[in-house]
Formats: sequence, C-alpha cells, structure tokens
Amino acid sequence: MDATLFPGWRSFRLPGADGVEIAGVTAGHGPPLLLLHGYPQTHAIWHRIGPALAERFTVVATDLRGYGDSGKPPTDAQHAPYAKRALAADQVAVMRALGHERFRLCGHDRGGRVAHRLALDHPAAVERWAVLDIAPTREMYAGTDSAFARAYYWWFFLIQPADLPERLIGADPAYWLRRKFNGAASHRRGLEVFDPRALAEYERCFTPETIHASCEDYRAAASIDLAHDDADGGRRVTAPLLALWGADGTVGRCFDVLELWRQRAENVRGRALAGGHYLPEEVPDSLLAELVEFFG
Repeated sequence: MDATLFPGWRSFRLPGADGVEIAGVTAGHGPPLLLLHGYPQTHAIWHRIGPALAERFTVVATDLRGYGDSGKPPTDAQHAPYAKRALAADQVAVMRALGHERFRLCGHDRGGRVAHRLALDHPAAVERWAVLDIAPTREMYAGTDSAFARAYYWWFFLIQPADLPERLIGADPAYWLRRKFNGAASHRRGLEVFDPRALAEYERCFTPETIHASCEDYRAAASIDLAHDDADGGRRVTAPLLALWGADGTVGRCFDVLELWRQRAENVRGRALAGGHYLPEEVPDSLLAELVEFFG
C-alpha cells in the first residue's frame, strides 16, 4: 500500500471468512463506515474522500478477497470462493474483529454487489448502505441489450473459461488497466482523473493471482451469485439505500437505476452525479456531500 494516499491511517490484515486474510486501513472517530472498492482497483479508490469521511466516521476501507493485498484462495468449479456471499462474509468478519457489529456501508462497482449481498445475508449488521454506479446484478443481466453488451464487454469477456481472459490480460496488464480506466472514466477527462500514485497502486496489485481471482469474481457473478439471488425470491433489503451513478456513464444510460433497486430494496433514493464510472476519484466533492448527508 502507498501510505501517502492515507497518511496517518492504521493498516491491518485480519481473517475474513474461512481464514482468508483481508487487508485494509482504518481511521477516524464516530459511527463505523465500511468502504468497498470495485474492479480492477483496491481500497486506494477512496483516497480523495476517506480523510474527510474520517472526520465524521470511523472509516474502514478494505481490499476485497481476490484484490489488492487481500488473500486469493483457490477456486472451485462453482466459483463459490468468489461468490458475493463469501466476499460479504469476509467483510462482516473484519468489521466484527475491529469491534463494529453494526455499520454503515458504501460499495463502488463490485464492492456495491458485495454490499448488496451483505445487506441481504447480514441485515442486522447494516444500518444503511450506498452503491455507486451499479444496478442489481441479476436485473442487469436480465435487461442486457446490444448497447449494454458493447459498452460493458468485459462482463462477457472475463467470464470466459480459464485461462483465456487470464492469458490475454496477462500479456500486458498495465495496458488493460489503463484502457479500462480511460474507457469508463468521464469522456471529458479520461486518465487525468486519477492520481498517479493510485494508478501505480492499481498496477502494483494487478498480479497474475489478482487477474485470475478477479475473473473468478465475474464468473461467480454470472453463475452462483444469480442462483443466490433467485433463492432470495422476492426478499428485499429493508435498510435505507442510496444509489448514485455517473451521468456520463453506461449504467444510467442503459438502465433505470432507481427502478431496478426498488425491486431489491424497500427504501431507495438517489440520483446521477456529473461524472463517469469512477465517482470517488472523478467527483469526490459531490460524492462526499451525498454520503455525509445520507450517512450523517
């Protein structure tokens, strides 16, 4: 971890579910707030809003299982070690180890999908939760059309059987990362929205092990995660939900974000922010204001 991104924060490595080690940082005082990153990033995505949040909350920012400096366990034929159920259980274990039985929760991208499963499986742990630039996984797959498939091609590339995407990405990981970031950030700024230190951190952590584990994350999303969603029936999360998305991004253009979340949660509000996919790095001030109002 580049300590200059979170000066003065305490780093930790704690056991998650099944003993998988979860790395992260924590700082601040007040009600606990857990921050979960997305693909292909690490907890470094929160470096622009974390310090301000830590003035009001006890902030915990982790690397999801399979990403960053967290553990990357072997997978199985069902991709169960990378199901959102397993990743959510990691985060509950970490928060309990830090003394937080009940907490606020915010997830970007894949972290938002983990947050959704966490709120379903561990409702007593979640006071309120926010998701950034996603709609529910099952509903997005069900509503996929040509426009979404073209814009989010990696959803369908990364789920291909191992080791096809792993070999292709592994041929030039830095190129893949920068192409991905440049394509999903606001078209007005591209890679300029990212701090060079954060980009360096993402590249450092994008090892062959992470590449494989992150593909497993997507394979799980297209298989076992959908089975878990179907098994929920019509059950909806009761904790209040804030859904935010990028006005320049794909999700809000291809889906009615609030309508889809209202199918999965009882108390939903939200809106588009003037950015692309990477809201914590593109529009930190706007995002911070929304989160402080909602969580405060």
